[in-house]
Amino acid sequence: MSVRVGFLRAVNVGKRRVPMSRLVTVCEGLGYADVWTYVNSGNVVVDAPGSRGAVESAMERAFENEFGFECTTFVRTAPELRAVLDAKPFTMHPGDTHFVTFLKDAPSPSQATALEALSNEFDTLVVAGSDVHWHMPGKSTDSLLVKRHWDRILGPLSSTSRNVTMLTKLVAKIDAA
Repeated sequence: MSVRVGFLRAVNVGKRRVPMSRLVTVCEGLGYADVWTYVNSGNVVVDAPGSRGAVESAMERAFENEFGFECTTFVRTAPELRAVLDAKPFTMHPGDTHFVTFLKDAPSPSQATALEALSNEFDTLVVAGSDVHWHMPGKSTDSLLVKRHWDRILGPLSSTSRNVTMLTKLVAKIDAA
């Protein structure tokens, strides 16, 4: 067994409501131990055996059965999250925003090049394996990138993003447990 975090794509927006208490119940029903959630945006921590793909697939099927809609889930181990946070691909300044966008698998070289080419005067993307670091010198609401830009390169339901500030607090809570 190892500590893993499931990041659900696009939950608690619009009609895609997922109560965190039900998320815990579903994961416990899968046989996962020490299940808890962090903030109300679809982040669930579990102790689970198996490969990343097996855990993602089991969660996705169970969540769709429980909630009635697709719940694409991206799983990372605690050490993988620590490595993401240790990467520091950008010099950060007060007021900057840094997201990590999780992918199922590392993009092909041409996809990685295309993703990084989405960088512009406000958004900078750096691909690192199956994660994309995304820097904005300001608020994320000012980003010039939209979902369709990512979808053109990776296809639909291919990613979910989390703020590094939130990820740092989540990893600290995992480490304290």
